[in-house]
Amino acid sequence: MFRGVGIRILGLCGSRSSWIERSKSRALTTKDTKVHEGEPGLINILIMPLAFYRRPGLVVYVTCGDPDLGTTRDVVLAAIEAGADVIELGVPFSDPMADGPVIQRASERALKGRTCLAQVLTLAAEVRQQAQSTGLVVFSYLNPILRMGMEKFCMVARAAGVDGVLVTDLPVEEAGGYLGAMKANDLAPIFLAAPTSPDERLKRIAEVSRGFVYAVSRTGVTGVRQQLADDAQKLVKRLRRVTKLPVAVGFGISNAEQFAEVGKFADAVVVGSAIVETIERNRGREAAAVGEFVKRLSALSYQPSA
Repeated sequence: MFRGVGIRILGLCGSRSSWIERSKSRALTTKDTKVHEGEPGLINILIMPLAFYRRPGLVVYVTCGDPDLGTTRDVVLAAIEAGADVIELGVPFSDPMADGPVIQRASERALKGRTCLAQVLTLAAEVRQQAQSTGLVVFSYLNPILRMGMEKFCMVARAAGVDGVLVTDLPVEEAGGYLGAMKANDLAPIFLAAPTSPDERLKRIAEVSRGFVYAVSRTGVTGVRQQLADDAQKLVKRLRRVTKLPVAVGFGISNAEQFAEVGKFADAVVVGSAIVETIERNRGREAAAVGEFVKRLSALSYQPSA
């Protein structure tokens, strides 16, 4: 276990049995936690709904295990304290084809530290103990989930306090079994909608999504950009025609000006590479630097009038 942990998930990166064990030395007093009847020591944390109470909402992505799990935990809690509405817990992967160089480097560092999906779920459980009103989303490629087992992953993620899952390389057309497992465990499936997606595909994504829809601001991989394509606004308009769910725009948003620009037409903004780069450039003060950056962004959000 990494420092400060009161809950642990056992198992070797999903290759052995995994479960959540309540710490005997730390009482769980939050009203959002309940103990499974008939299963001593196991806990089930009530899932908080994914919601954005300000406009635009702020979704923060981190690569778990970069530079280590303890630092990731501190970074996540600092981001929440600074105003993040949802945290995406990125599972490092050896072939991150959808990610740009910044997140690729972060995944390489995390994998060198042997970070795996089971440890990410442990981290989620620990964060949930400290923050009951912040959305937690596991952001992963499909392979790590399949290695653990789809049913087991969904069960453990639910028990850890995760709200939703985004599998970046799972097309909605091939997600039948995944959607069934997600529904059975009351997890919100979140899908990527791209500017190149035909209307019929956007409609299908809207039908099966819960929580929010992730609108990709442009085609290509993740990474910071100096300018945002007009495609993002057009895509949001298209999504509005088929869903009432909040629409979060991500990929390439790197500064306060872009955050405010996207917030004019989207419900929420996803900031990933800029967060990961802030961590990379501020060794020894990662949590403080991310907190400062997130605070500058969240200061631009406002409470919509009723």
